[in-house]
Amino acid sequence: MNVAVTMFSGGRGAAGIARGMLGTPGVGLSLIVNGYDNGLSTGALRRYLPGMLGPSDFRKNLLLHLDPADPAQAALATVLEHRLPGGTTPAGLTAVIESIAARRDPFAALPEAAREAVTADLRVFARRLAAYPHGLDLADCALGNLVFAGAYLRLGRDFNAAADACARTFGSPVRLLNVTNGENAFLAALRGDGSLLADEADIVAPQGPGVITDLFLLREPLGARRRAELEALPPAWTREVLGRERAEVTPNPRALEAIRDADLIVYGPGTPHSSLLPSYLTPGVADAVARSRAAAKVFVVNIRSDHDVRGLSAPGLVDRTLAYLGDPRNGRRLVTHVLSHRASAPDAPAVPYGVLDRGEWAGARWITADLKHPGRPGLHNPGRMAEALLAIRNEAALVRAR
Repeated sequence: MNVAVTMFSGGRGAAGIARGMLGTPGVGLSLIVNGYDNGLSTGALRRYLPGMLGPSDFRKNLLLHLDPADPAQAALATVLEHRLPGGTTPAGLTAVIESIAARRDPFAALPEAAREAVTADLRVFARRLAAYPHGLDLADCALGNLVFAGAYLRLGRDFNAAADACARTFGSPVRLLNVTNGENAFLAALRGDGSLLADEADIVAPQGPGVITDLFLLREPLGARRRAELEALPPAWTREVLGRERAEVTPNPRALEAIRDADLIVYGPGTPHSSLLPSYLTPGVADAVARSRAAAKVFVVNIRSDHDVRGLSAPGLVDRTLAYLGDPRNGRRLVTHVLSHRASAPDAPAVPYGVLDRGEWAGARWITADLKHPGRPGLHNPGRMAEALLAIRNEAALVRAR
């Protein structure tokens, strides 16, 4: 079996599915990710390097294939996930780089090629920090994000080239693709009660009641003054103003190619309003899905809700996906199947009994199965997810061939 799987993903929400696919012989996996994260240290890094998207979700997806039982792979994971302690100075970062170069623990088992690439990119970033030491607090920065930032600077501030370089450095078997050509953009949203969520960090944070109704990709981040101005306006005016400030982004041709050439498209689980729905706003994505050779285009329902989907049922999330793809009635068959866990958990997006009885929503077939990880609440079982998704694809391919 040789199956090309393309999945829209975030940082960790679809990690189990991705690992299940990587463990299935004959499956080639492409992940389409956006770079709009700007929380905490990632936001600080984006402010320090204006124009750069957030690397965190790309970094997290570089961990998918790494086995902690293998010393070399464990060392690669340590580089990606190591957090710099509070009070770290530029000289402290240089000391960490020299520890890697000298093969000191916990980096001693790094493969030679990876060690050279990691230290080279970190040194590029360290030189930038030495020249411009103000404006970045290194506390809690993920070392992997700084490797990415160094690659970004080394490669002429080309975000997608940096993603490719880091995938090579860490030996990723996944085709990891930014959904856009790397244009800088920032998320904002409005809730049904008119309240403004001024950035991605607000969107994923705990929230009061009321669903998110509008999502925006903006050219510039909303600073404190601009936020206060917008919050003083009636919600309809705020919506109009933010609509005029939308960022112009262009699709990554390689991402569109991965969608068109897929045998199976998966709308992965995760945090919808930060990790998934913004990707569907990219021009050209919906057309690529419509033209794809994929026999099945499957929406996967979260096993556990995130803060940003309060008030939305599982069918409501399918509707949001179709709306952001510009096909609210699913007339283009952009979603052919929906896959959800058989027993809806109390904190999962609700699936109405009527939907389960019909086995259909918005023209898509609704399928349930036992998909929950037995030992990790709130997560999908990697093997069962891969098996279920590939079974849907194979059945759909047989039906098409008749």
